[in-house]
Amino acid sequence: MPSATLPPCPDGFPRSSSMAPHDYTWLFVVGLIQAFVDAYGIGANDVANSFATAVASKTISLRTACIIATFAEFLGAVLLGRSTSETIRYGILQADLFGQQPEILMLGMWCALIGSSTWVLIATYNGFPVSTTHSIVGGIVGMGIAVFGVRSVAWGWNGVSKIVASWFISPAAAGLLASVIYLVIKYVVMSARNPFEMGLKTLPVFFFITIGINLFYILLKGAGNMTDPVDMPTAQKIGFFGGILLATLLCSLFSYFFYAPWLKRVLYEEEDLKIWQIPLTPFLGRQPPRKKSLTPWGEERMRAERAAAFVNMEDKPEESHGTTLYSPTDVWDAMARRRTVLGKAAAVFVHGTEVDVANHEAEKYRGLQEEAVKYDSRAEELYSFLQVFTCTFASFAHGSNDVANAIGPLALIYAVWSEGRCFSLRTVNVNVAPWMLAFGGVAIDIGLLTYGYNVMRALGNHITYHSPSRGFSMELGTSLTVLTASYLGIPVSTTHCITGATAGVGLCNGKLTALNWKLLAWCLFSWLVTLPIAGGIAGLLMASYVNAPVRVQV
Repeated sequence: MPSATLPPCPDGFPRSSSMAPHDYTWLFVVGLIQAFVDAYGIGANDVANSFATAVASKTISLRTACIIATFAEFLGAVLLGRSTSETIRYGILQADLFGQQPEILMLGMWCALIGSSTWVLIATYNGFPVSTTHSIVGGIVGMGIAVFGVRSVAWGWNGVSKIVASWFISPAAAGLLASVIYLVIKYVVMSARNPFEMGLKTLPVFFFITIGINLFYILLKGAGNMTDPVDMPTAQKIGFFGGILLATLLCSLFSYFFYAPWLKRVLYEEEDLKIWQIPLTPFLGRQPPRKKSLTPWGEERMRAERAAAFVNMEDKPEESHGTTLYSPTDVWDAMARRRTVLGKAAAVFVHGTEVDVANHEAEKYRGLQEEAVKYDSRAEELYSFLQVFTCTFASFAHGSNDVANAIGPLALIYAVWSEGRCFSLRTVNVNVAPWMLAFGGVAIDIGLLTYGYNVMRALGNHITYHSPSRGFSMELGTSLTVLTASYLGIPVSTTHCITGATAGVGLCNGKLTALNWKLLAWCLFSWLVTLPIAGGIAGLLMASYVNAPVRVQV
């Protein structure tokens, strides 16, 4: 049984006297399974709340969001995933506690994964957006206390206290930044005499800001092994910031000369121009009229315009927004009807991507939606495409960073199992094999595809009214908050930030009744209990295992 008085490991990581390489294979196997479950929960909860604003504002359909996130999360995890992963997040557990019994460390990481994944899945089932980072931190804290007591945990500002403070600081900061962004859009663009024209004029500016922030965010937060720009040599720093500035400037010029004219012809003149024709827009003549919009938001606008023009729709009634936009393709539908293993799998994935999110329980929350001020529909649609960029960048960076919540503990379990070595927990950084990153990326994608819709519903129009300009402000405010916090070393959660940004933009309606305060209170409650519940589950399991009676051969 481990003891706090065991001698610490030397810096050379010697072989353990009680464990040889490939001992306790069962711990590696169950750790592998539990890491998959934890990554599944990350996809169903963490990734889902990142795309909730885009789906709720009808910028993209649920299926499109799932397609974007599937590729972005997986590529982010595999291509930009950390080659080394912190297994003890933020130095939360005191160093050198496991002495020369690394098998106990393997057991502890497995229990931490169980505690984290159990709570994340419970929260997802109830529609609560919680921090998967704080969940695994809670699991590690709980198992540490179970073995070594409360003194083993860093409770000060450099440990638990900073995490607790982030529960309140990060949503407030994100809400403030998102509100400022939205108020600029509201008074400069939406309140103008011609909102659509003003939106086109200011579009390059928003492109410059959006691309710049998200590119910097992905380089800083996604590429975990990159040198901090503050510590770079002067020449390298000039090249780094100069490259970002040049890239954002080129994107802004492209949007001014090609993208804005394309949007004007597609949204205002309703010509049938394809996305690949954007660079050719100034050279193309008049195109046939567009019959279908590029976004769900535009589809509703076109239906409303046709109804206002007294178009006779009774001969062929149109299905509801959710059914029309999210219906499965013919191929998937045919596969789902077949009573085969592949057909049953197809049915599961089809169900997870066709559920209505934007209009879920619309009648129940109609009063909440009506409290918000509505603006020019075409001007709103201008921000749909900016929001797609923001969601894609954020998803790519999320896959590269937060996959460590599930794969970090697995990587440590694998390292101990394969090497039979004792690790010092002061600076545990273990190599993560590419197969682990791919393993985590696949699990995250499956979680999003099959169950991500449940959290999207809660964070969508159930909290406040969403529109493309509002959703864009929420996403950009969240990215800016996380980027700033990364510099300051504050372990903020993107979940907390997007929730705070949603509430902040909702308050810009000028009415307290424009927010669902009951649901926000439940979200805050779920944040407060994340550490104790995840830690309690992990701690109880760990205490049961390490204090269990041992059978003696007689």
